[in-house]
Amino acid sequence: MRDFAYQRAHDVSGAVALLGADPDARYLGGGTNLVDLMKTGVERPARLVDVRELPLDGIESTADGGLRIGATVTNSDLAAHPEVRRRYPALAQAVLAGASGQLRNMATVGGNLLQRTRCGYFTDLSKPCNKRAPGTGCSAVEGEHHNHAILGATEHCVAIHPSDMAVALAAFDAVVTYESADGPGQLPLAEFYLPVGDTPHLETALPAGALITGVILPPAPVAAHSRYRKVRERASYAFAIGSITGALDVRDGVVREVRLAFGAVASRPWRAREAERVLTGGPADAEAFAAAADAELAAARPLPHNAYKVTLLRNLVVALLTELTEEAAR
Repeated sequence: MRDFAYQRAHDVSGAVALLGADPDARYLGGGTNLVDLMKTGVERPARLVDVRELPLDGIESTADGGLRIGATVTNSDLAAHPEVRRRYPALAQAVLAGASGQLRNMATVGGNLLQRTRCGYFTDLSKPCNKRAPGTGCSAVEGEHHNHAILGATEHCVAIHPSDMAVALAAFDAVVTYESADGPGQLPLAEFYLPVGDTPHLETALPAGALITGVILPPAPVAAHSRYRKVRERASYAFAIGSITGALDVRDGVVREVRLAFGAVASRPWRAREAERVLTGGPADAEAFAAAADAELAAARPLPHNAYKVTLLRNLVVALLTELTEEAAR
């Protein structure tokens, strides 16, 4: 590991100024991803600016009925918060599906959004990786890619985003707030993550040196009737091979509103807007759910060893929406 300086920030503007003064500095929250990458040599910051003790650890209701979540709220506190569990249950379920209890106690909301891919080629300095070293190539395209992207990828990168939390936030139209040298700003989560294109090393639209200060969840009555489902290769403490957040409002057998987002299928949480369009106003039955999934997954471009994800996601859509429909009928 490279030698590095350490400095604790005492306020948000001070943290932004510290990073602005040192282009090789990085913010440190819980460190559950960054420190691992420092150990492997993928990340080599000259300075860590500790933001863990900034006053950004609150969860509060907004005037319009949404929630404002601070960037340093731990994953454990987020999942346990009564208003999160009541208004956005899929978000609490998604957080609890990630990592272990010890890691959730350390990991923060801001850091979770910024965590980097777990692609083995990204963390192996001996292998080409456009995300780590632009222009060197993507080893996964011809190599090990059974848990890589089927949507939105290019020949330049087929890595997936590992967050469970971000999948639920995508379904509920979350907005990321930040502070930069030019002042405060906001980014809808739909615009926060950049498309892969030919620059996979550029992952978010955050301005240089910006500090995430929180996440705003707009009011969404349908979110109270939501679930998160994760498929993984072992029972616990594993990244998804496919996941889904679903929320459904059914009245008289007709879909009035639906939210769907997929995880572990793209470089960012994948909002299934085509599936939502197909479903809205139509019947709430397994046939319609399957047709909607097929419409969304028509854009999938799987590699030889991850084509199973198309069937997996189709089955997840049908199973989850069927559960929500049956629950609403009780």
